[in-house]
Amino acid sequence: MRATLIAAVALLATPAFANAPVTRATLADASTAPTTRVIVDGAAWHCQGAECTASGGSAQPATRACKRVVARIGKVSAFTYKGQELTAEQIAACNA
Repeated sequence: MRATLIAAVALLATPAFANAPVTRATLADASTAPTTRVIVDGAAWHCQGAECTASGGSAQPATRACKRVVARIGKVSAFTYKGQELTAEQIAACNA
């Protein structure tokens, strides 16, 4: 019975994770990528090379989140926060 309950919960939870808003950054310079998890405003960032993804995080505008990530991890060439992708102009302002 317990195994059935665990399997049912796992099946129900999977779509929620699959539909979660995407939070990711592409670093302009992969050498600035942290080798361990970095927490920025409650979001746990993990990087593999220049590609970084995050889970969690506080409710804030994507432009502010970008500036906070750049300050901790390094300049970005692409940034999407909870599903909102920044424009080239917003990324340039974020990196400034």
